[in-house]
Amino acid sequence: MAVSVPLAGGCACGAIRYSCTAAPMFTWKCHCRDCQRSTGGGAAVNVVFSASAVQFTQGAPKEYVCTGTSGAKTHRGFCAECGSPVSARADLIPEIRGISAASLDDPSKLELDADIWTASAQPWDELSSTLPQFETTPTPEELQELAAH
Repeated sequence: MAVSVPLAGGCACGAIRYSCTAAPMFTWKCHCRDCQRSTGGGAAVNVVFSASAVQFTQGAPKEYVCTGTSGAKTHRGFCAECGSPVSARADLIPEIRGISAASLDDPSKLELDADIWTASAQPWDELSSTLPQFETTPTPEELQELAAH
């Protein structure tokens, strides 16, 4: 299914709103331990956009910054009022920004493109048998391949 642009969304309480002015590059489930902790589940479903395509139109996410396995920082954006996860960005790949799929006003037309950080996947969390799987963060070449789909 194709998504219509622009895409809009925000947090559960409405304090944060954003608009995405381009189609997503790809959508993935990240199974790293930090994403598991930030969602309270087995993975975070992130819709990945060019960073320049995402604009916060009301409020801004508070960011929790942690250091990833690469040594680079990851910034997890959430609403300071309701706690909803909204976004993620990584210093390792500054040209992209992830938006939490559930924060979109209508996430129903999204299609998953990959499972990443499968090395950290929980045994009770189902991985797709048909999607590409990456044990850690995809390389720049693999990201380009995902974006070309």
